[in-house]
Amino acid sequence: MKITYTGRQVELVPAQLKKLEAQFAKTGKLLDGKGDCEIHVVLSLQRHLQRAEATVNYFGHELVGLASDSDLFTAIHSAAQKLEKQALKARAKWRDAQRQPRKAEAETGRAPAESEAESQSALHIHHVNHHERRKPMTLDEALLELDQSRGYLVYRDALTSRVCVLIRRRDGHCDLVET
Repeated sequence: MKITYTGRQVELVPAQLKKLEAQFAKTGKLLDGKGDCEIHVVLSLQRHLQRAEATVNYFGHELVGLASDSDLFTAIHSAAQKLEKQALKARAKWRDAQRQPRKAEAETGRAPAESEAESQSALHIHHVNHHERRKPMTLDEALLELDQSRGYLVYRDALTSRVCVLIRRRDGHCDLVET
């Protein structure tokens, strides 16, 4: 953090410069984490008012704290507080803009929009190969064959030679649909 000052009709002694640096130290700590910052402080006197203007260029945004008072250090303190509020706001905006949910992207390795469209179309349609000759089964064999992950089984009944669908319900029981 580098603090430069310009005094227009105002001269500061070294003890006052130390107080000036102490006023802007907290703002410097807020902004230093993101690169080198330089605070430029302009002190001026207009009639009976002391004016303090502090400027910082923070990632292309100029943060400005203006204050005026009859006492020079009250004006500097007010300008430092205003600059600190702006620094907190700019830092929060920068931090929040960088955060994005990456939960779905990290799991699948794809963008969330692609995985949603793919999962909707792929989860609901299951094709059965009718050309493949399968051995007919009894109901007991079909119950043993029923897959937990899919939740249904299409098979040909051994007794009636009809196509049947065995569906597992959420409560654990099964439904049998015969054609």
